[in-house]
This record gives sequence, C-alpha cells and structure tokens, in this order.
Amino acid sequence: MVARPKILAFAGSLRKDSYNKKLIKIAVKGAEEAGGDVTLIDLLDFQMPIYNEDIETATGLPETAKELKKLFLVSDGLLLSCPEYNSSISGVLKNTIDWVSRMATPDEEYLICFKNKIVTLMSASQGPLGGIRGLVTVRSIFGNINSIVLPRQKCIPTAQNAFNPDGSLKNPKDQEDILHLGRQHVEFLKSLNKTTS
Repeated sequence: MVARPKILAFAGSLRKDSYNKKLIKIAVKGAEEAGGDVTLIDLLDFQMPIYNEDIETATGLPETAKELKKLFLVSDGLLLSCPEYNSSISGVLKNTIDWVSRMATPDEEYLICFKNKIVTLMSASQGPLGGIRGLVTVRSIFGNINSIVLPRQKCIPTAQNAFNPDGSLKNPKDQEDILHLGRQHVEFLKSLNKTTS
C-alpha cells in the first residue's frame, strides 16, 4: 500500500479574509479526499522580518523560519494559492521562500527544503485574469530552486464575487477544478511513491 503523501498547504497572503486563503481550503479538501495527509498553515502565524543577511549573520534564522523549514522538510509536496501583487508574487510569499531557503546549519544541503518538492499552484484575484501573471513568477522561482511545478493550475478572476458565504465557489466548475487540483496533487505523489518503493 502506498503511504499517504505529506503535503504542506498555504496561501501567500496575510489578510484575514483573503480570497486565496478561501481557495486553498478547497484544494486541501480535494487533497484529503484523495488520501493526502495535509498540513494547512496560515503565514500570519509565521511572521518574519524582511530577509536581510545582516540579521541572519547576527542572530541566525528567526524561530518562525526554523519552524517553517521543519514543515517543508517533512512534506512531499506544496499546495499554494498565490495572490498577485502588481502583476507578480506577493511580498510575504517571496520573503517566506527567501528565509526557508537559507541554511540552518553549515552542513545543511543547499535548498534542501525545496529539492524535488512537487508544487501545485492556484490563484484568486479581483482582476479579470485571476492572478495568472503572478503565477508566472511563482512558477519560475520554484522551478529555479529545484522544485517540480505541475503544469495544471487554476485562476479565479473577479474573486470578490466568486465565493459563497460558506467559502465554496459559486461556479460549480470552478469548485470542481480546485478540488481536482488537490486530488491531482495527491495522485501524482502516490504515483511517484509507487515507482520508488
């Protein structure tokens, strides 16, 4: 029997009522339905200063960065819902990547937290493109830090009108597409486990 894939899921936003926080919860539901062991976190609980090598040299990694690194290390994949800020990645998501990429010890393998991680991306935005321009940047970053970004993604435009009060998406196809992203993520990880077991 294939082990349950361990997945870390979060939105690249700090806002309490973030559309991307709502979106990632739907994908998590799909992943759990497919047999994934999902840890959903809120970056609001892992706040860190803007990356500055002087801080790192003086005091090392912030405790929140060390906690995040542990979660990344034990995860097989990442489910990410990424807001678009000025046609690009959000500051908090980039800062998270920057801190987690730093070595906690001198003998730690470079970029170990991202090496061969399977990544699935999605986005929700108030604009007409749903955040797709920002995902181009996110996809490029993860591809360059040794992660494997799956090709299928989903963007939800005019997100201010897209959700029901219970957090589900009003459009049944959009709801099913996001659930499917979560399921697909787990199924891909299971297929990798089969080939390496």
